[in-house]
Amino acid sequence: MVQKAKILLVDDRPENLLALEAILSALDQTLVRASSGEEALKALLTDDFAVILLDVQMPGMDGFETAAHIKRRERTRDIPIIFLTAINHGPHHTFRGYAAGAVDYISKPFDPWVLRAKVSVFVELYMKNVQLREQAELLRLQTEGRGADGDGGGGSSSGVLAELSARLAAVEEQAEALSKHLDDSADAAAVATAAHLERKLSGLRRALDALEPGSGGRPASLPSQN
Repeated sequence: MVQKAKILLVDDRPENLLALEAILSALDQTLVRASSGEEALKALLTDDFAVILLDVQMPGMDGFETAAHIKRRERTRDIPIIFLTAINHGPHHTFRGYAAGAVDYISKPFDPWVLRAKVSVFVELYMKNVQLREQAELLRLQTEGRGADGDGGGGSSSGVLAELSARLAAVEEQAEALSKHLDDSADAAAVATAAHLERKLSGLRRALDALEPGSGGRPASLPSQN
């Protein structure tokens, strides 16, 4: 089964959450509701999310304060945040949103197609990163097996390496297509995230190539997952 990404929707008004669910349901991902900043922070303690849609105007802990808490946590600081607001106080208000760590700032009422398209980009990037982590883990296990067996298990090792290479090639192809799609995008955060993903893929490919029979060298260090 294909793993679904989780999208966190944070708004104190149930009708707004319902509207967001209606807009994003076409993405066929897992939508998680939070009716306050505190509830959102609790959800982030246990689950991983591809992107957070965060209302600015909420009683108690508002969107800016919630975002500040999210960015202070190592586990959640890299999750993209899209701020949603019903009012526009001008450039200063918008700047405050970006300063709090948002990748985008959208005023209500927003275009459903635009919002869905923006969210889908971050979902795709998240899924590519999940695939990359899985490939890195398989490569780590293979590297450890080669070290324990000396010659890496002969034909069995070659078969595993071939499978790893094929899987990695599929991820590389998808990442390249996504990067080309983002070339014309004005979303600098998404472009930067895609570039970071490509660098990690390149590091993983080099490490995998070093394991090939006859490479004559030590396996390259695995790319960092940060």
